[in-house]
Amino acid sequence: METSIKILNFLNGDEIVKKNIQNDLNNLVTIIAESYKNYGLISHLDCDVIPQRNEIIDIVLKFREILFPGYFCEESCNIMPIEDTLNDRLNIIFEKLHNQIYKSLCLYFCKNTPGENNGLLESAREKTLVILNRIPYIREILATDVQAAYDGDPAASSTDEIIFSYPGIFAIMTHRIAHELYLLSIPLVPRIMSEYAHNLTGIDINPGAKIGKYFFIDHGTGIVIGETTEIGEHVRIYQGVTLGALSLKDANSLRGAKRHPTLKDGVVVYSGASILGGNTVIEEGVIIGSNVFITHSVGKKTSISVKNQDLHYSNKEDEKPNGEIDAFIDWVI
Repeated sequence: METSIKILNFLNGDEIVKKNIQNDLNNLVTIIAESYKNYGLISHLDCDVIPQRNEIIDIVLKFREILFPGYFCEESCNIMPIEDTLNDRLNIIFEKLHNQIYKSLCLYFCKNTPGENNGLLESAREKTLVILNRIPYIREILATDVQAAYDGDPAASSTDEIIFSYPGIFAIMTHRIAHELYLLSIPLVPRIMSEYAHNLTGIDINPGAKIGKYFFIDHGTGIVIGETTEIGEHVRIYQGVTLGALSLKDANSLRGAKRHPTLKDGVVVYSGASILGGNTVIEEGVIIGSNVFITHSVGKKTSISVKNQDLHYSNKEDEKPNGEIDAFIDWVI
């Protein structure tokens, strides 16, 4: 700290050094500004037509207050009639979400168009109202997800504990919202929502994935669910599971194609399993064990597991007279 102060005092007292530094910074400004023109792919200087990540995150949290009333409110829900509270919160969400949807539509459909685009403004209003009208349905399906978590986890002491603390529930809640935006072909906003949940929970669910009722994610970290995945009802998956594409050698040709698996009702997938491919269908009641790698369809009520690994142990107490020990490794897969 003392050294830094001395250097600062030195610079403050030496006008020649200060001038040289400013010249260097001016040159750097010119170079960086030029790079903005040369690498437009990673530059966006018109902030008025680009969605705001922090606003979209706030929208997710505002939705959570309505979807789970009383759990995440900053103030008591009893301060005013619940209808008044809901009205206030819906108005806030409408304004914020409409603004971000409009910006995302402008970004992709009227780039560099000055002023308001009335057609896109109206489209944004309509899409926002559609999303808000889906709240009762989202609450209905989230109630089944919470129940599935309670029924599937003996460590859960209550549904309150699940709502407050389970990362899987937060990831699923965010996905239920983002999926509704995805279905309306709203660009960027749903993906920002899903990546926010991914960042917090380690659970990566693409907004395009179709997920049925009573969906339970246990533990959750490291789960990947791809865009064209289809999941039925009463499905349970554990940490480290990948529901992914079989090949991405030619990504452009695969856009819009069914490239992720389908899991029918009642499937259980244990930790570390990978199920890949758009033609891979896991039928009703299948149980997939840990660390299984699947690229083909599986028939109803089948159980799949990896044969027990061959474990070899060596112990220093069993050393041979010459000091050598058996050349076994501790774990062979």
